[in-house]
Order: sequence, then structure tokens, then C-alpha cells
Amino acid sequence: MQKQNVLLLDKRLQGLVDDYVPDDEVLQEVACFFNIFSDLTRLKMLSALAITDMCVTDLSVMLNLNQTTVSHQLRLLRDLGAVKYTRQGKILFYSLKNELISEVLLKGVEFLGF
Repeated sequence: MQKQNVLLLDKRLQGLVDDYVPDDEVLQEVACFFNIFSDLTRLKMLSALAITDMCVTDLSVMLNLNQTTVSHQLRLLRDLGAVKYTRQGKILFYSLKNELISEVLLKGVEFLGF
């Protein structure tokens, strides 16, 4: 005989959970968004871009990173919708696509108590 699970939540709370927990598709998108913040190099770059627009060379020199690494991470950040660029002649200047990225970074620092 199989044991049946019984919910301890009342019907109102069950309804709230049903209404407010996003579906799997939305949760997958949220997980992809937070993946932006899962790499130390990307965090450094996002922190710098929260201050000012920068080109690959400036990011590389300021953060002591290889230009290939910077370019690779910028491409990932662009693909994830976190950064955008503007062209000035032959140089691409990167910036945060949305200031909410900076707010998420700051909330993370705040949460950790720094």
C-alpha cells in the first residue's frame, strides 16, 4: 500500500503558491540570468562597466586580464543580454545593457554584508 502525501498548507496558501511560483520556462530564464553572476571574471567586468563604458583593451589592462578572455566573456555577456556596445571608429565600447544589472551586483554585496 502506497502512502498518500497530505498537504499541511491551507487552501489559500496552496493557491498563493500555485499562483506565484513561476513555471519551468520562466525559472529557466531566471537561472540563465543569474548565470551572468557565476564567474569571477564576469563579475569584475560588470563591476567596471557599472562605472563607465570601456573597450576590450581598457578592461584587459584595468582588470589585469588577457584580451582574449575579456573578448570571450563580453561575447557571453552580450549573448545573455547583460551588455551592449557602441562603435567609435574601429573601437567597440561596452556598457551595461540595463542598470538593473548594477543593482543586482550591489544587492549581492549588501546581502553578504560587505
